[in-house]
Amino acid sequence: MFYYTYILQSLKNNSLYIGYTTDLQKRHKEHNLGLSQATKPFKPWKLIFYEAFLNRIDAKNREIYLKSGYGRKTIKTILK
Repeated sequence: MFYYTYILQSLKNNSLYIGYTTDLQKRHKEHNLGLSQATKPFKPWKLIFYEAFLNRIDAKNREIYLKSGYGRKTIKTILK
């Protein structure tokens, strides 16, 4: 089983959402259906980046990093 850290971009206001999951397609669909309170107001969402990990802890740590100040800088570099 893989764990995924992902970045979504709102097509409504271009904001970013960072999360992790075991089922990337299902989770992306849930965000676009409005099943997540955090992302519902900004749907629809486009998947713009993801990374796969072999264990949950690595995926969660990557999510935490990407949400940090240095992580935001990394995201800007990745998206260029």
